[in-house]
Amino acid sequence: MTVSSGSAGWYLRRLSRMGPREVGGRAGDAVRKRRWRSARPHCPRVTGARFTAALPAGTPDAVAPDAAKRLVDEADRLLDGHVTYFGVDRDDLVDPDWWYDPKTGRRAPWGYAFDVPYRDEEAAGDIKQIWELSRHQYLTVLAAAYAVTGDERYAERVAAHLRSWWAANPPLRGVHWVSGIELGIRLLSWVWVRRLLDGWAGAAGLFEDNPAALNQIWHHQRWLAAFPSRGSSANNHVIAEAAGQFAAACAFGWFPSSARWRDDALRSLEQQLRANTFPSGLNRELATEYHGLVLELGLAAVAEADAADVPVPASLRLVLLRMTDALAAVVDNRLRPPRQGDADDGHGLVVDGAGTHRWGSLLATGEAVFGRLAWWPEVTGTDVRTPLLAALIRPYASGTTARPASRPAHFADAGMTILRGAEEIWCRCDGGPHGFLSIAAHAHADALSVEVRHDGVDVLADPGTFCYHGQPAWRQYFRSTIGHNTLELDGGDQSVSGGPFLWTRHARTRVLAAETSDEAVARWSAEHDGYEGSVHRRRVELTAASQELKVVDEVRGPRRAVRLAFHLGPAIAADLVGNWALLTWTRDGEERSAVLDLPGELSWRAHRGESEPPLGWYSAGFGRKEPATTLIGTGFTDGAEGFTTVLRFRG
Repeated sequence: MTVSSGSAGWYLRRLSRMGPREVGGRAGDAVRKRRWRSARPHCPRVTGARFTAALPAGTPDAVAPDAAKRLVDEADRLLDGHVTYFGVDRDDLVDPDWWYDPKTGRRAPWGYAFDVPYRDEEAAGDIKQIWELSRHQYLTVLAAAYAVTGDERYAERVAAHLRSWWAANPPLRGVHWVSGIELGIRLLSWVWVRRLLDGWAGAAGLFEDNPAALNQIWHHQRWLAAFPSRGSSANNHVIAEAAGQFAAACAFGWFPSSARWRDDALRSLEQQLRANTFPSGLNRELATEYHGLVLELGLAAVAEADAADVPVPASLRLVLLRMTDALAAVVDNRLRPPRQGDADDGHGLVVDGAGTHRWGSLLATGEAVFGRLAWWPEVTGTDVRTPLLAALIRPYASGTTARPASRPAHFADAGMTILRGAEEIWCRCDGGPHGFLSIAAHAHADALSVEVRHDGVDVLADPGTFCYHGQPAWRQYFRSTIGHNTLELDGGDQSVSGGPFLWTRHARTRVLAAETSDEAVARWSAEHDGYEGSVHRRRVELTAASQELKVVDEVRGPRRAVRLAFHLGPAIAADLVGNWALLTWTRDGEERSAVLDLPGELSWRAHRGESEPPLGWYSAGFGRKEPATTLIGTGFTDGAEGFTTVLRFRG
């Protein structure tokens, strides 16, 4: 069922997932929004403001030459007016239209911010395309290029674009004043722009001596203080809001309210980081890209605290340490983490050029700040962000916290288990909660799904996300049960969707066994109750010597129609004959192969690039999709003790 996020039914379903405190808070927000429509206060007068949160002298010299080259190449492309967001190229970056969506050709309407119908693509265009440019992370790239090279062309372009944006987007007017996460990330970008331009003669005139800049910075912080994400929406958004507010209050502490904003934001950031993170270190949204986003935001916030000599609770640093260790534990041999839940290519702080390995960069920063453990994978690439953050963040006091002595494979609180055979074989098993908070906004209906890679190549793939707004059939497919490597009953999802970011009933999953210490054989089993009247149980066994993965599915309950899906990565070619498929691919010029022996009790068919309904697709990043082969077995649950699938890798 496709559900609009603007219908009366959706609002009722959304309301049903809120508690009394959240309802009261949102009612107060609504009253405040009405009052602010006609009562816009003026930024208090600021005199004698100075920026004191500069990088230590010589920091840009620590950037590795290849990282600097990637940065400059990216900055030159931006100077030429070119940028790509979510698979859409635009060439208007010399003088951008801040409300234009190049994907649909539409412009967001003007007016009071909270009246803008930003969820309606027909009225406002693709909001992600419009918002992304105004996060101003491309400006941090240009500013970083200035810091590394001293070339004033980069600084001058940054200044021109900031002045343009500030003039075109007065407080509370237009689409860029609607969402707190956008304001928070934009503030963080401005802090780093000012820091990276510190050696430029025009930096003070652009920021602390500029009434337009002061007005924008003050109104952004006032907005964030008034409208925090709350209750069922207190996910990664509230982290971005608090991190941006805290960063600005530390670096731009020029206003009467700055100390209060700083203290409140730090308190919120510490509380929400703990709330959003399992004790094991994995993010509670169980959406890997948001783990990366939250970790980036947290590290950037700590950098501001240390630069401003603001004490940070030890618990905050501990959460970031655990998040970093957890990331090091779950990546494959090519440093790729799981593809789980929603992913929208969101970043907290961008100062690197294209081609920089995001996860390697985070691990490199973690090594510089926290120190690496013996079992951590090696990071061989370079980046710009690590030396910049490391120059500000105080090194973590070693020996003060117990850290894993060996590489964790089973995260009981998150229900994630990583099975590893030979060094090249990596398998993620999903036995965790459906999602975070009552709406589980970024969850997919993927209970008991598996994700298998060989030397970093997706063999049994998680297809990804592709889109959020504007294309409901595709949004529904990429988060559906049939869109994952698991079993579907009677054509329905395990969990019930109430809208594109709302689940009204959550499948409950429990892990029955996770045996990962045996180097010869690793085993995992779990079950879920998402199909009322039936229980789906799955067992997975990975044998290292034979490079064989066995998956056994059982359904306890009445006779029901079943579809069992295995999604192959886009690099995998499949030759399906009956219930047997030969899989072939190339890695680093070498031909590789595997055999997939599928359950004979089901009738098997290969699907690729189908649109009505969608089936057989892979999304490598937000806004992008490509055909990939999906193998679907259909039949019924009775007459079989279990459906057994065996994947055998060939040497």
